[in-house]
Amino acid sequence: MKTIRQIGSLAFVMGLFTVVFAGLPWYVTVADDPVIPWWFRIAVYGLLGGILIVLLTLEDFQTGETKSRILVLNSLEVPGREITDIMGLVHGHTVFAIWLGKDLSAIVRLILGGELTEYTEMMGRARKVAINRMITQAEEIGADAIINVRYTTTSVIGSAAELLAYGTAVKLSK
Repeated sequence: MKTIRQIGSLAFVMGLFTVVFAGLPWYVTVADDPVIPWWFRIAVYGLLGGILIVLLTLEDFQTGETKSRILVLNSLEVPGREITDIMGLVHGHTVFAIWLGKDLSAIVRLILGGELTEYTEMMGRARKVAINRMITQAEEIGADAIINVRYTTTSVIGSAAELLAYGTAVKLSK
């Protein structure tokens, strides 16, 4: 599925560049001739087909709460339990973006004022994905809890943001 999505992305990018950097100049110089050349048609089909493939192969991120036995705390201790072994750093990260329509809606709200709910929802989903990935990593090494959990976020490009969740995986006394 990932390979198909990469092919779709490549078709989109190649189609977009061909349309913008070859098709538009061609259209401006030969606008009187109604015959559309084969390469321009292929570029447009690649552009539209690439978008369709990417949309059809979107991964459904698990954003719900996981059913895990692992405690997740931002404190250095687990009340009433003794830490018997420190297993190391665990982390989970993701990069999320919102689609252009929501981005434009947020720009209007930015001008008029108010909460940018599109970005709030995006970061909430990203936080859940990152935490679930961190918990999965802790389960794989046999941890009972993750202590000292922290989050950090970075803007990647435009309206895309990376969210990293990290903490210390530990074993607890019974």
